[in-house]
Amino acid sequence: MKILLPPSETKREGGTGRPLDLAGLSLPALHAQRRAVVDALVDLAADEDAARKVLKLSVRQLGDVAHNRALHSAATMPAVDRYTGVLFDALDAPTLPAASRRWLASHVWIHSAPFGPVGALDEIPVYRLAAGTSLPGVAALRRHWADATAAAIADAEPSFVLDLRSEAYVALGPVPASVPSAYVRVVTAQGRALNHFNKKSKGLLVRALAEDRPRIASLRSLRNWTARRGFELRDAPERGILELVVAE
Repeated sequence: MKILLPPSETKREGGTGRPLDLAGLSLPALHAQRRAVVDALVDLAADEDAARKVLKLSVRQLGDVAHNRALHSAATMPAVDRYTGVLFDALDAPTLPAASRRWLASHVWIHSAPFGPVGALDEIPVYRLAAGTSLPGVAALRRHWADATAAAIADAEPSFVLDLRSEAYVALGPVPASVPSAYVRVVTAQGRALNHFNKKSKGLLVRALAEDRPRIASLRSLRNWTARRGFELRDAPERGILELVVAE
């Protein structure tokens, strides 16, 4: 099984890893797409005013332009530790034991706008780029990423994909129809969609998976595990969608 997570706009600073190695990231077939976006971000950051306008930044966020300017030289850290925010705070990967972190490395992709899906322990720098940004010198990110990412996922031949991404990131790389998958949304028992609890519940689900390290190769085995673990996972009215039911 592979789990697809969205990124977060908020990130930890710093890192102790070597500078970004695009060739060393998971799904190496995406190297050309990654190189094009990273180079475009670095070029854009050379013009601070233009970068602020494209990235929709305030004066107080100028540090993000500096981060983009240093993408090729900045220190890195594992992606699952780099991101913060509600989902990643609930996952709390830095506190997991080594065996659980190895499980994340084998089973989790985090889908970023500049790098596409990366492995949980792939080393990345701080950056600023959202899925909906129109980046000079690169086709619209949806066109730039979607077909290549779907093909890379198919080539990886996962037995099953659990898609926990937001819709914006699904658009950057749909799971191909040839790969068994399910998209998860978080709802109340009455079926009302949630926002804050959506992210928190997904983080707690992935943390529980990392703690247990189950062997899941199908939707059926996922259902068996969630039932034992106390998560309520039910079919949505739409085909291919699961609802993770939580209390408000």
